[in-house]
Amino acid sequence: MKTIYQADIFYPEKLRKIYAPPAKLYQLGENKTIFQMPSIAIIGCRECSGYGAKVAYQFAYQLAKKGVCIISGLAKGIDSYAHKGAVAAKGKTIAVLGSGFSHIYPKENELLCQQIIQNRGIILTEYEPNIKPQKMHFPARNRLISGLADGILVVEAKQKSGTLITVDFGLEQGKEIFAIPGDINKNTSDGTNDLIKQGAKLVTNIEDILEEMK
Repeated sequence: MKTIYQADIFYPEKLRKIYAPPAKLYQLGENKTIFQMPSIAIIGCRECSGYGAKVAYQFAYQLAKKGVCIISGLAKGIDSYAHKGAVAAKGKTIAVLGSGFSHIYPKENELLCQQIIQNRGIILTEYEPNIKPQKMHFPARNRLISGLADGILVVEAKQKSGTLITVDFGLEQGKEIFAIPGDINKNTSDGTNDLIKQGAKLVTNIEDILEEMK
């Protein structure tokens, strides 16, 4: 485990610019250039559809192949598929936790954490190793996910969800918001379709994202 303080040269420059940046971060894995890579946060609901899972994996895989770092929160559902897509592409991914390293949450993603680190990605948290996951930690964690990213891709989201909290942080931080159009008959698409109505960029392929990152 590595501890990074705000005064350190390896502290992520993007996080220095957000509201309430952590005084210190804890990191598993080693990659000195990962914070300088172009990056996209891929986020969405835990109870995702098969369509959402496939799209999250596909976009993460293809973006990682293009040298984009994939950032997400290691949660069930969309987050997990995004990390898995990046790992499968042998690309880089950052997982930001809402707990300390002694309490990987969900526990079933411990193997995924190992795969991320083996692939020279990193696991990051502002919480000390013995801190257990708590409900209030996750909205706070979301400001780091958006803060580390150049843009945010929302794959699936309900109308009231933690995903939209991340979007709100991203908007405050001046990040580009992208959204995948979803099935109008599924509540897991209500949030994403509303984001598109409100001005998020509708995307159907990675070129829609890459052209905004030039």
